[in-house]
Amino acid sequence: MTRLHGRRWLLAGGLVAAGLVLLVVALLAAGGAPQQPPAGLISAGLPASWAVPLLRFTADATAVATAGALLTATLLLPTTTDGKLSRQGLRACQDAAVAAGIWAVASIGGLLTSAAVILGIPLSHLADHASAAGELDQVRALAVTVVLTAILAVILSGCQTIRGARFTLLLTALALTPTLLTGHGAIERTSFWSVLATTSLVLHVFAATAWIGGLGGVLRYARERTAVERFSRLALICAITVGITGLLTAEIHLGGREDGWALITQWVTTGYGALVFAKAIAFAILITLGWWHRRTTLPDLATGNPTAFRRLALVELLIMSTTIGLAVALSRTP
Repeated sequence: MTRLHGRRWLLAGGLVAAGLVLLVVALLAAGGAPQQPPAGLISAGLPASWAVPLLRFTADATAVATAGALLTATLLLPTTTDGKLSRQGLRACQDAAVAAGIWAVASIGGLLTSAAVILGIPLSHLADHASAAGELDQVRALAVTVVLTAILAVILSGCQTIRGARFTLLLTALALTPTLLTGHGAIERTSFWSVLATTSLVLHVFAATAWIGGLGGVLRYARERTAVERFSRLALICAITVGITGLLTAEIHLGGREDGWALITQWVTTGYGALVFAKAIAFAILITLGWWHRRTTLPDLATGNPTAFRRLALVELLIMSTTIGLAVALSRTP
C-alpha cells in the first residue's frame, strides 16, 4: 500500500514537473520571460518576477485538482440514498481540501509577488506601498481568490454530504473567476470584443478545468466502467467548448476579426501566436487520444481490463499538464 501511494505521488510530481518545464521554456521562447532591469533602476528582482508565473502555475494546477476531485465526488461516483458521500467521495473531498489550501497559499504568494513586480519595488518594501498595491486590479482579484479558497478549504475539511460537495464545486468556480477578469481580454472593459474575449476565456478555463480535473479524478477515485462512461460524455462537451472558445479568444487577440491574413501572420511571427499554435497542436493530440479512448480502451475496460485505459489516460494528463504551462506562459506573453 505504501509503495502504491509512493508511485502515485511520483506520477503526480512528474506531471507537475513537465508542466513547469514547458512553462519556463515557453516563456523564454516567446518573449514573456522576466528581464533584468537596466542598471540603476529599482525593481522587484528576477526571483520575484519568475515567482509570479510559477506560483500561477501552482494555483492553476491545484485549482484543477480541487475541481476534479469535487466533480468526481458529485457527478461520477455512485450516490447514496441518504445524501451522504461514499467512501471514495469523502476521500475526494479531503484531497480537495488539501488542494484548495495549497491553492490559497499559492494565491497569497502570487498576490505579493505580482504587487511587487507591477509596482517595481522589492518585496521587502511592499508594506510601505500597501495602499498603492491595493489599487491594482490584479492584486484585488488575487485577494478575492485567497479569501474564497481559504473558505473552500475549511468547508471541504468537514464536508460529508453530496449537497455540501456541490456547494463547494460552485465555490470553486467562483474562486477561479477573479483572475480571469484581469488578463489580456480585460484591458478595455468597454469594448465589445474585450467583453466577448473575457467571457470566452472564462468558459474556456471552466471547460478545461473540468476536462483535466475530471480525468485525474477518474483515475484516482473511480475507474469503474460507469464512471468512465459518464466522464467520457462530460469530456466531449468540455472538448467542444475548449475548442470553440480557444479559437474565438485567439482570433480576437490576434486581430483576425479585422484581417484574416493578420491572424495567420501573427501565428507565425509573434511569440503569443506561437504559443496559441502550440496549444492548438496539444488540443488536436488530446482530441485524437479521446477518439482512441472511445474506440479501444473503453471496450477493453468493459471486459475488465483497465490497463490500457490507465496508460492512455496518464499520457493525456501529461499533455494536459503541459497545456497548463502553455496557458500560464500565454497569460504572461505580450
